Amino acid sequence: MKRSGFDSSSGSGGGEGSGSFNLRNLSKLILPPLGVPAGGHAQHHGGSNDKRVISPLDSRYRCWDTFMVVLVAYSAWVYPFEVAFMNASPKGGLEVADIVVDLFFAVDIVLTFFVAYIDSTTQLLVRDRRRITMRYLSTFFIMDVASTIPFEGLAYLVTGEVRESPVFSLLGILRLWRLRKVKQFFTRLEKDIRFNYFWIRCARLIAVTLFLVHCAGCLYYLIADRYPQREKTWIGAVIPDFQEASLWIRYTSSVYWSITTMTTVGYGDMHAQNTVEMIFNIFYMLFNLGLTAYLIGNMTNLVVEGTRRTMEFRNSIRAASSFVGRNHLPPRLKQQILAYMCLKFRAESLNQQQLMDQLPKSICKGICEYLFLPVVKDVYLFKGVSREVLLLMVTKMKPEYIPPKEDVIVQNEAPDDVYIVVSGEVEAVYFDGEREQVVATLGTRGIFGEVSALSDRPQGLTFRTRTLSQLLRLRQATLREGMQSKPEDSVVIIKNFLKHQIEMHDMKVEDLLGEDAGEYDHGNIPCNLLTVAATGNSSFLEDLLKVGMDPDVGDSKGRTALHIAASKGYEECVLVLLKHACNVNIKDAQGNTALWNAIAARHHKIFNILYHFARVSSPHAAGDLLCLAARRGDVDTLRELLKHGLAVDSEDHDGATALRAALAEGHADAARFLVLSGASVDKANLDGSGSGSFPRQTTVSPDELRELMQKRELAHAVSIVDSTSPAAAAVVREIGSPADRRKARAPSTRSDGDHCPRVSIYKGHPFVRNPSSEAGKLINLPGTMEAFKAIIEEKLKVDAKKTLIMNDEGAEIDSIDVIRDNDKLFIVTEEEEHMRTVALVGSVYGS
Repeated sequence: MKRSGFDSSSGSGGGEGSGSFNLRNLSKLILPPLGVPAGGHAQHHGGSNDKRVISPLDSRYRCWDTFMVVLVAYSAWVYPFEVAFMNASPKGGLEVADIVVDLFFAVDIVLTFFVAYIDSTTQLLVRDRRRITMRYLSTFFIMDVASTIPFEGLAYLVTGEVRESPVFSLLGILRLWRLRKVKQFFTRLEKDIRFNYFWIRCARLIAVTLFLVHCAGCLYYLIADRYPQREKTWIGAVIPDFQEASLWIRYTSSVYWSITTMTTVGYGDMHAQNTVEMIFNIFYMLFNLGLTAYLIGNMTNLVVEGTRRTMEFRNSIRAASSFVGRNHLPPRLKQQILAYMCLKFRAESLNQQQLMDQLPKSICKGICEYLFLPVVKDVYLFKGVSREVLLLMVTKMKPEYIPPKEDVIVQNEAPDDVYIVVSGEVEAVYFDGEREQVVATLGTRGIFGEVSALSDRPQGLTFRTRTLSQLLRLRQATLREGMQSKPEDSVVIIKNFLKHQIEMHDMKVEDLLGEDAGEYDHGNIPCNLLTVAATGNSSFLEDLLKVGMDPDVGDSKGRTALHIAASKGYEECVLVLLKHACNVNIKDAQGNTALWNAIAARHHKIFNILYHFARVSSPHAAGDLLCLAARRGDVDTLRELLKHGLAVDSEDHDGATALRAALAEGHADAARFLVLSGASVDKANLDGSGSGSFPRQTTVSPDELRELMQKRELAHAVSIVDSTSPAAAAVVREIGSPADRRKARAPSTRSDGDHCPRVSIYKGHPFVRNPSSEAGKLINLPGTMEAFKAIIEEKLKVDAKKTLIMNDEGAEIDSIDVIRDNDKLFIVTEEEEHMRTVALVGSVYGS
C-alpha cells in the first residue's frame, strides 16, 4: 500500500515526489505543536504559500548544503596556507579556485533569503518572505558577507601590493566563519541512523584535530617567516635557507612542530630560538593549561549530557536491529519498529509531556483548553456537549505522535482508549480473512475507538496511521466519568453516537422511531430503545430500561427492540431485554417474532436463548415456528429448526402441524422435506372434523406420500403417530404400523447381524459440564422413548419424568426418532435448566 510523500509543510522535500515511507524520511519530519492540525503551519504564522520559498528539508537544498560544506572545508584549509606560505597572491589554478568559491558563497547568501526556517519557539515552518529576510539580516547576513568579500583583491586595488597590508590579511580570517556549516553538517549526520554513529563521531574529532594542527603549523611558520633574523628561528636553526626549500619540506616541518607542541611530547631537534618565539610559547602554553582544563571539564559535561540521549537512542536502535535479525522478522516489521523508536526519540526531545506534568492543574488545564479544546469540540461525538464536561475530558487527554503504517487499534480488539485525530490521516481497514480493504480515511477531528467505549463491542475495523499523525488519547473510563458527571450531556453524546451509527450503517430513522417519526429529523434522534438496540449498545440499553422504559414498545412496523437485536445478532442486548421481562412472542406487521428473526439470520445461540424463554410462556412455540416456515415454504429455515431439536410434528396454537400447513399452502418442496424428516401423515391429514381429507391446494398426492415414506424408511426409521384416518390407514397397511416398526427397532427383536445404535448418556447440562463431572454411560438405544427413560432412571438414578433430554448443543429432544448412532445425550432436570437460564443472564449483567 503506497502513499504520497510528506509535503514541505510537514517536513519533506519538494523533490521527493510520491513514494513509500522509509527511514530516510524521519530526518525530514517536522513535528507539529500540540493541537495544531496538519496544514496549519502557515496559518499560525500569517505566511503565504510562496512557491519561491525553499524548504530547508528539501532534498535538492540538502544536496546544495552538502556541496557548500565541501567548499567551506576547502576555503578554511587553503586560506591559512596562503597567508603563511605564499608571499604573493596565489596564481593560476589556486587563484581561479578562490574566485569560484567566493562566487558560490555569494550565491548561497542570495539563496538564503528564499529558504524557510523552523521557528525555535513554536517548531513551525516559517514560509513568510518578510520574516525570512528580517531574520537573516538580523543574524548571519553581515558575517556571511564579510567572510565572502575578497580582501586580498581590495588590498591590491588600494596599495597596489597584495600581501604587504596585515590588516587585509587579518580580515581574511573571517572566512573561518563559514565553519559553522561544517558543524551543522556533522551534527545532522550524528542523528541520522542510516550512518554509523561511532565512525561519524571519529571523523568529526579527526577533522577538528587535523584542522587545528594545520592552523597552528601555518601560524608557527608565519612567525618564523616574518622574523628579521631568520636563522634564529625554530626552522632557521635546522634549515638555514628554509625559504629556498621546497614548499612540501616547509609545510611538513611546520606540521611536525605543531603536533609535538600540541601533544606536549617534546620538541626534539626543533625548539624556540628567539625571544619572540619563546614569549609566544610561554603565553601559549600557560593559556593552554587553563584552556585545556576548562575545555576538557566543560566539553566532557556537554558531550556526555548532550549525547547521552543520542547514545541511548543509538544503543536501542542497535538492540532492535539485533532483535530483528536474530528472530528473522520481515522487513515491514523492522521498518515499523525502527520508525516508532525514531519518532519516540524525536518527540521526547521536545519535553512537552514532562513539562505539562510539572505544572499545576490550573495552568495545565489552561494549556489543554487552548491546545485541544478547539479540536475536541468539533468532533462529532462531542457536538453540543457543555464546556464543563469537555474540559474535564480534555485535561486528561494525552497527546501522542504515531509514525506512518502503525496499527493503533486492531480489528476485533476491544481497546481501552478513544483516539481523536489532531493532524495526519488514519485509515479504517477491514480484513475479510484474505485481503485488506480501506473503507474510510479519518482526517483532522476524526475519532475512533468510541464504538467499544459506548457499545461494549470489539472494533470491527483496524485503524492504521497513513501519515505521521498526532492523536489525542482518552481513556474509556474518563469518557464514562464525564458522561456520568452530567446526565444531560450523556444523552447528547449518545444521540450523536446513534446518529453517526445510523448514517454509517445506512439505516432509515423512520424505521426506528415508530409512528412519531415525523416529529424528528436526522439532526435530533431520540434515545429510545429501538435506536439503541439497532447500534448494539447494551450498556445504554439497560440504563434506559432501568429508568422505566417499556421493553415491548414497537415501531410503525410492529418491531420491538428484541426483534432488532435478534436479527442483528446482538446477544448482550437480547439478554438485557430478557432480564427486564420483555415479551418474546410479540409479532411484527409481517407476523415475525424475535425467534423467527434469530433463526432466519442464523444466529443460533440467540435462538437457543429465546427458545428456552418462549417455551415457558407458550407451549406451542415450536409448532408456531415450524408452521410459519412451512406456510412460507422456507425449507432452509425448516432444516435449521429441526437441527435445533424441535419436534417435526409440533402443533401450533390452532392445532396444525408443519406438514399440514405446507400442504394447505401448496408448498410441495416443504411437504416433501417434512415427510422425509419424519413428519406424521396422520396428523397432517386431519382437517379439524376428523374426515382425514387432503387439503385442496396440495400438489402432493397420497401415492407420492407413500413413496416418500418408503424412501424415509430405507434411510432411517422414524415413528409415525397412529391414527384412524382412512388415508393414513391405507399407507399403514402397505408399509406397516408404527407399533410394528418400533417393535422391530427394539434390541430384543433384532437379529445378531443387525447393527444396534449406541448412545452415551450423561448427567448434567452440556454447557456446565467439565472434566471433573460424573462419567456417563454407554447404552444401546431402545425403540421407544418410554424404554429409553426407563434406562435413564436405572443407570443415572434420576426421575425421568422430571428431566429433559438434550444434545450437546443444548437442544431438547422429545422423540426417539431424532436420535442417531453415537449421539451424546445429557439428562437435565427442569430445576437445573431454569437455574442455568437465570445464571446465563446474570453472568452478563450481575445478580
